[in-house]
Amino acid sequence: MSDQFETATLGGGCFWCVEAALEQLAGVESVTSGYAGGHVDDPTYRQVCSGNTGHAEVVQVEFDPDVIAYDEVLEAFFEIHDPTQLNRQGPDVGSQYRSIVLTHDEAQREIVEAYVDALDEEYDDDVVTEIEPLETFYRAEEKHQDYFAKNPDDAYCTFHAKPKMEKVREKFEAKVAN
Repeated sequence: MSDQFETATLGGGCFWCVEAALEQLAGVESVTSGYAGGHVDDPTYRQVCSGNTGHAEVVQVEFDPDVIAYDEVLEAFFEIHDPTQLNRQGPDVGSQYRSIVLTHDEAQREIVEAYVDALDEEYDDDVVTEIEPLETFYRAEEKHQDYFAKNPDDAYCTFHAKPKMEKVREKFEAKVAN
């Protein structure tokens, strides 16, 4: 295990779903739901859901690069959402649900740009994932942290988060923490 964790900031629909799916991966130390990419300081969930702050619902994934590489985190992330859908994922509609990768350094930017270019070849429609440098990450309210773990029987979780979790477990079996 590395002494040095890295961070990925990703948005692909509701952060409850992305958080629940990615936190299963071996080497992922923590996943924190929050907001980024907007123009309002310290926004609330209600403000972000209004679509007026410019923020996306995102997660920050803290991971051990000796166990799971950044491109493997990206692979799992792109497996659980449709990067060709503009400002929506499933039932969630609005710019706050856009596909976005907020990079922490030049190396991440290069990796994600190459990854998205390769993905573009796999889809009939254009990949619309935004790639931007992270300016500020705002942690979401406590009730949004570990939402699936706290609310596994919630209808939204049952119909949307759980299938994403199962997809990650199935596709990344060797990389899922036990």
